[in-house]
Amino acid sequence: MPPSRVIPANEYRRERWKNGLGWTRQILREPDGEDWQWRLSIAEIERDAPFSAFPGIDRELVLLHGNGLRLRFADGEQVVLQPPHERARFAGEREVSGELLDGVTHDFNLMWRRDAVQAELLHRPLVGPMLFFAEPDVQWAIHLLAGQGRFDEAACLPPLWAGDTAVLASSAGRRRYVLEGGGELLAIRIQRIVPP
Repeated sequence: MPPSRVIPANEYRRERWKNGLGWTRQILREPDGEDWQWRLSIAEIERDAPFSAFPGIDRELVLLHGNGLRLRFADGEQVVLQPPHERARFAGEREVSGELLDGVTHDFNLMWRRDAVQAELLHRPLVGPMLFFAEPDVQWAIHLLAGQGRFDEAACLPPLWAGDTAVLASSAGRRRYVLEGGGELLAIRIQRIVPP
């Protein structure tokens, strides 16, 4: 398992969508490469466009910036994401288009291979200390929406600033991480599915 780390916002890689109709800022792929089990990115939606298809992948989209986004699914369902951080969870093989309500949006995008990992995304205020426990089969990704945070000295990680992402892991046993500060964050718990 890769070590715990902080990925500063200025190191995200800007890439084209798989279908070429938009841009995304790639935060990380785990493991890195085309055979990833989960990934984080920030989609930059500048115009109405169909989303790329991702068979076998589940995804969750969170509105970060902008005045709103409508997800229009081919089966007729519609979901509207409005500020300040509404979200939607859906299967990556579903045919869906994004329609802007009033100008460009930036949207946090969590994707995971449903036969390899389970993912849970939490939206929380950062007020004082927060505890996260990593294990060999459990990682956390912390994306700081606003404010700033600092991990305890035992973590040996740099501070978090708005827009940065931390990955918390443990290669052996249970490891505790303490994050202190003020602001708002997305906390993503990723658990590897272990075959029986």
